[in-house]
Amino acid sequence: MTVQINPSILSADFARLAAEAEAVKGADWLHVDVMDNHFVPNLTLGVPVVESLSRATDTPLDCHLMIEDPDRWAPQYVEAGAGSVTFHAEAAAAPVRLAREIRAKGARASMALKPATPIEPYEDLLPELDMLLIMTVEPGFGGQKFLDIMLPKIRRTRQLIDRHGLELWLQVDGGVSAETIERCADAGADVFVAGSAVYGTDDPAAAVRSLRELAETATAAAPWACAH
Repeated sequence: MTVQINPSILSADFARLAAEAEAVKGADWLHVDVMDNHFVPNLTLGVPVVESLSRATDTPLDCHLMIEDPDRWAPQYVEAGAGSVTFHAEAAAAPVRLAREIRAKGARASMALKPATPIEPYEDLLPELDMLLIMTVEPGFGGQKFLDIMLPKIRRTRQLIDRHGLELWLQVDGGVSAETIERCADAGADVFVAGSAVYGTDDPAAAVRSLRELAETATAAAPWACAH
């Protein structure tokens, strides 16, 4: 199982996004948080910024849409250059149709669950997805404290993925740091979004390498990974 580290530009300097993308050159994806001040109480950026950023970096963009009506807006982020687009289960009117549309346009389709949203009702939908995101904080703001109570949910999700034999990435986002990433990896996550743990350091690229090493070591020893 390949570990992936996705730095979140929510913690970067928005006035220097091209340079901030370059600063994490060794990352697998660049995580772009899109917030509309409706689905979550914060406002960040939209399609034009994603379009500009996709031209400024070779690192693929992983767009996390914390917005209302993703059925309408998500396809535009694929057209803007996103390689992966995540919509929220709580906001999508027709998640299967939306996932298929994102895939048809050439991007990876991902669905996110807020902390209080259980995974079990979405089990049958998993084959339609390329990635599932378990939020480990309430979405809306960076720099929040990791919610340990999400670890059992990550484990249950990994069990469902394995039960169905899916090649589905399991992403975690929120409070991921050197102190928490090993627990996430042990529970079954393989894609890690880190904001302040990367951009809050003097050397973001070194922070990415360090987080990757911690996650790889924990994954190698994890029961779920050993069973593969």
